Amino acid sequence: DEDDQIDKRTQFMIEGLFAFRKGGFEGKKGVPEELDLVDEDDQIVHEIGLDDDMNAQPGLDVFKEDPEFQENERRYADIRREILGESSSESGSDSESGSDSDSESSSSSGEAAGAGTASRGDQRVEIADLTETNLVNLRRTIYLTIMSSLDFEEAGHKLMKMNIPPGAEVELCTMLVECCSQERTFLRYYGLLAQRFCFISQTYATLFDEVFMKQYSTIHRLETNKLRNVAKFFAHLLATDAMSWTCLAYISLTEETTTSSSRIFIKILFQELSEALGLKQLNAKMQDPAMREYFQGVMPKDEPRNTRFSINFFTSIGLGGLTDDMREWLKTAPKHAPKRSRSSSSSSSSSSSSSSSSSSSGSLSSSSSGSYSSSSSRSRSSSSSRSRSRSRDRRRKRSRRR
Repeated sequence: DEDDQIDKRTQFMIEGLFAFRKGGFEGKKGVPEELDLVDEDDQIVHEIGLDDDMNAQPGLDVFKEDPEFQENERRYADIRREILGESSSESGSDSESGSDSDSESSSSSGEAAGAGTASRGDQRVEIADLTETNLVNLRRTIYLTIMSSLDFEEAGHKLMKMNIPPGAEVELCTMLVECCSQERTFLRYYGLLAQRFCFISQTYATLFDEVFMKQYSTIHRLETNKLRNVAKFFAHLLATDAMSWTCLAYISLTEETTTSSSRIFIKILFQELSEALGLKQLNAKMQDPAMREYFQGVMPKDEPRNTRFSINFFTSIGLGGLTDDMREWLKTAPKHAPKRSRSSSSSSSSSSSSSSSSSSSGSLSSSSSGSYSSSSSRSRSSSSSRSRSRSRDRRRKRSRRR
């Protein structure tokens, strides 16, 4: 009955185990011969009973500096040689080789350090790594972590566990923007991940502000696809208030200060903000009195020429509702022309030339008008004489018929 209750496989395993035990565990010794170096009489076996009083020795868990470290190391080396049966010549050669290697490594490190700073006596010399190997490894780790995660929460958890050293947080922000720009289309994964870090620490929000300035200053180097992804990335951070809107102060929307790439960037940025917030809320955001000083570059009111350019730009991209305030300002803007010395001299010369040309043209026009009037009077007199002769001929014909 018991055999029926046990699985066949389990039954065969138990039978094989008992047969292996009867054979004295042949081929399965507890200690291999090459490791059985201590005789049984010399072995110290620690036998512990369940009811025995134990001495935990908690002091061993705390590190304490040994004032006789070198002496204790020599004693341990003697005991090791005695147990393992090593000769003093072998240990001496080992120690000599170790000392030689230590001296070689110390000399090489001394040479490397000598290139940077000079060593004095037994003082330690700090070596500065100018190859930025640690920085390259950090970027590689951040890139692999971002690309291997399933969602932004997993990526954020892994990146937070990396313990990024202080001062290197900007590398994380830069890698997020670069990875986002390399995609074929914009993925909200990068925007959500950057948003999470901005909400965790204000440091990342400030760093993304700096990255925005660098990206906008070099926006002409990006292709259209990368430019679109970067604009949508920062539009997501602005729409969610993850970073401050003061970054728009870096933008100056005038004909002289913008290029085709920067106009495309601004266009995509504001179109994405309009889709995320709505035109009404975006207009309220842009008209906020507390933030208006940061939007003077986007919506300039210094010269009517720049204001017209901004109005035409926003109207052409379908965001004419943002230009109502600029249109009102343009109606009451003072119309003054800039005074320049060269322009005044050129204008005076042009006015003098125009006056001389007008006087010459006036004389020509008067002579031409006089000739025209005389010719017209002659033509009128000839036509009147012709009509009179015709009327006389008609009268004669009528009188003859009668």
